Amino acid sequence: MRHLAEAWLRTAARVGARDDVAGAGANLLSRYADAGRHYHDLTHLDEVLRHVDELAEFSRVPDVVRLAAWFHDAVYDPRADDNEESSARLAEHMLTTLRVHDDVAADVARLVLLTAEHDAGDDDPDAAVLCDADLAILAADESRYADYVAGVRAEYAHVPDDDFARGRVAVLSHLMAQPSLFRTPSARASWETTARANVTAELALLTQSP
Repeated sequence: MRHLAEAWLRTAARVGARDDVAGAGANLLSRYADAGRHYHDLTHLDEVLRHVDELAEFSRVPDVVRLAAWFHDAVYDPRADDNEESSARLAEHMLTTLRVHDDVAADVARLVLLTAEHDAGDDDPDAAVLCDADLAILAADESRYADYVAGVRAEYAHVPDDDFARGRVAVLSHLMAQPSLFRTPSARASWETTARANVTAELALLTQSP
């Protein structure tokens, strides 16, 4: 996806990145292009970045949110339980190597960590934009939502069906228990109803009797 490489260069330039900026972008793109990824892939990265752009007016520092989107699934191993922590460490290391200001690198890492629980505080608009962009898939049309569900299941192919269903129900039920799936006004207005309908339908399939 050439447009992604170009988008990386533009964002990196705006935050003052230097040295092998193109190489860093190629490294990130290769991670998302790994054959073992079936949902957390280049398409997901592209979608999250587009949604960040859609919601950028609600953030304080849009380019910090864009960088966090680039790194939020940079490390992804379905068998691990520290992907966000590893991705945050990678972000801080890579951005520091590119001589991005320490405060920017630290804030990007902070935002990446928040995607583990999608727990954006009311006074954290950058986190709200990132989390909403990451969860926007829940409001996808029927075909894309089905692809998303199938992709996540494929990434957890090593997990038996019953165990996967229990884990998936727990994750989705936790999300549905929140007052709103989305934090920004635009996302709530545009995506909340469809997202809740999609998740409700998936939960019904996961919990139906054999």
